[in-house]
Amino acid sequence: MIPAKAGRAQRETRMILRSLRSAVAVTASIAAVAGALAVTAAPTPARADEGMWTFDNFPIQSVNEKYGTQIDQAWLDRLRLASVRIQGCSASFVSDQGLILTNWHCVVGCAQELSDAQKDYVKNGFTAAAREEEIRCPGQTAEVLTEIVDVTARVQASGQGLEGAAFNAARQAEITKIQDEACAGDDKFSCQVISLYRGGQYSLHKFRKYDDVRLVFAPENQAAFFGGDPDNFNFPRYALDAGFLRAYEDGEAIESPNFLKWNAEAPKEGDVTFVSGNPGSTSRLLTMAQLERLRDQQLPVTLIQNSELRGRLLEYSLTGDEAKRVSFDPIFGLENSFKVYYGQQGALTDPEFMARKRAEEDELRARVAADPNLVQQIGDPWADLARVQTTATELYLPYRQLEQAAGGGSQLYSWARSLIRAAKNPAMTEVQRARLTEALGTDTPVSTDMEEIRMRYWLSKTREYLTVDNPQVKAMLGRESPEALADRLISGTKLADADFRRQALGMTVEQLSAADPLLAFVAANDAAAKAVADRWAAEVNAPTARAAEKVAQARFAVYGTNQYPDATFSLRLSYGEVKGWTYRGVTVPPFTYIGGLYERATGSEPFNLAQAFADNEARVNKEVVYDFVSTNDIIGGNSGSPVVNAEGEVIGAAFDGNIHSLGGAFGYDGDLNRTVSVSTAAITEVLRTVYPNPRILEELGVRP
Repeated sequence: MIPAKAGRAQRETRMILRSLRSAVAVTASIAAVAGALAVTAAPTPARADEGMWTFDNFPIQSVNEKYGTQIDQAWLDRLRLASVRIQGCSASFVSDQGLILTNWHCVVGCAQELSDAQKDYVKNGFTAAAREEEIRCPGQTAEVLTEIVDVTARVQASGQGLEGAAFNAARQAEITKIQDEACAGDDKFSCQVISLYRGGQYSLHKFRKYDDVRLVFAPENQAAFFGGDPDNFNFPRYALDAGFLRAYEDGEAIESPNFLKWNAEAPKEGDVTFVSGNPGSTSRLLTMAQLERLRDQQLPVTLIQNSELRGRLLEYSLTGDEAKRVSFDPIFGLENSFKVYYGQQGALTDPEFMARKRAEEDELRARVAADPNLVQQIGDPWADLARVQTTATELYLPYRQLEQAAGGGSQLYSWARSLIRAAKNPAMTEVQRARLTEALGTDTPVSTDMEEIRMRYWLSKTREYLTVDNPQVKAMLGRESPEALADRLISGTKLADADFRRQALGMTVEQLSAADPLLAFVAANDAAAKAVADRWAAEVNAPTARAAEKVAQARFAVYGTNQYPDATFSLRLSYGEVKGWTYRGVTVPPFTYIGGLYERATGSEPFNLAQAFADNEARVNKEVVYDFVSTNDIIGGNSGSPVVNAEGEVIGAAFDGNIHSLGGAFGYDGDLNRTVSVSTAAITEVLRTVYPNPRILEELGVRP
């Protein structure tokens, strides 16, 4: 299942800091790595159905020639304006009344936040029978990309002649200026400067934003995630990974004239498919030095820590029904991400795969070396990036523990740090303060038990990784154990109260420290965290940005502009066709059918039928296509992306990749990589017979 970004704490942090990143979405067993990775990112123009293309540089002619389609810029514009970016996921308008199609795993966080011990919308599902029953999802937004402007010259000129912190400050100031000019203080819009080609280009993306997004439909978790972790990143699949939201403004459902027509018929093998969404992050343009540090340091640490945290949460989930309920979404996210990073590590430890990556880099470097003018222009950015990795290796653990992963995912810690840093930042703009006020003021349920587990885990791991004698560890813990300190901070804080958070936003650092123990803890230790963050920005981020821009210049000079950039959780379009695959003599057909769900069911988790499917078996048309695969090139963040046909009609929602897509962070294999989607035919069938909702069906323009 494509990671839908992380839990609530991380989603809030992204909202506050406007730093939208996503986990990469491909994984599988390490045993499959060597045979699966036959092709990596091409140094020449993209081959096969490869590429997550920007809407202003889509290869229209190539696609039309290959598939016999007749798409044009107007077709692209209609699809762009119907595509929606939500927190950590993708989606699309499917009616003129703001109805949004996405994945269940993109709305399960909302369902959990709206649940309690008496009503469990995750386990039992949620269906709004009337417009008045649609419930607002805390913190959820919906954004539509309305404008793309090339601002490369402005951004790159801003850092000329500067290094380190001065370079970062100049760049950030110019980016902020561009964004502020574009949005002009209108809170109905959000503006973001997107880095493309690792800094080779910069684009201003202007979005129409809706911050009142309500849950309309989510199936039972067992229907959406049938097969659980064993089936995850595999095919055949029998998952109803679909959900509906609706965008509101001023208390009314919005008008959305740009929407995708619902096609209730299943696609056929060979049909052309387009996936429009926001792939989160790929590393196909990283240098070998960068990939090796990722392999040797960052991924192993991440895997070890995620594994231990997952174990702690699983143990807690067994303590009772309420514990199982509140831990479901966090465990789901951790298990999904663990597979992702495990798969990435498998790719980077495969000698054949890395040899091909090295050969690609060697080819590019040789062609640069053969052009004296290009060498004079860019120097040797590969050597520059290799030197940066030495610094990054030294700084990574303190940076991770004190800044990047501080709090261990605790929502309360995230709020505390946002408040302390806001109080220390008199230069915060009105727009930034308004966004922070909105984020902090949203009523959000908080599990004290889960918060304490996360804080205990983070404090203990920080002591373990940085050592007992580290000055920052001593300052944080004093004479307390990680367990005692976590208990004192979480049990004593008032930050779970939205009213208190709103009041705290107007306090000074001294007032905050006096008002709350968690705020006092963050205030006392924030200087050390900020110091290592500043070093990382100046000694890692800044020189990386400079060198990466030069590598991008080299690629443009050698290979031209017929290239797609790495994914950056910005709107992209991929193309492909409905097609199965053959691996080691076994051919996998492109479709599953609803009847296969009943055949696959064993009665035991995770292969037990959802209750509604069991109750309505006699009514269900078992010949309907359930899930299907296509050759589209996607990654994490594409969760919920509409799959559309040549007519621009929606025929499915992408929710996963197959086992062979585990190298998708670093390359694409057109023979084996597949996107897994739930069909609109299946969604239509279950809205008729399993979770009857004639209101939604009528709005989609199909027979109830």
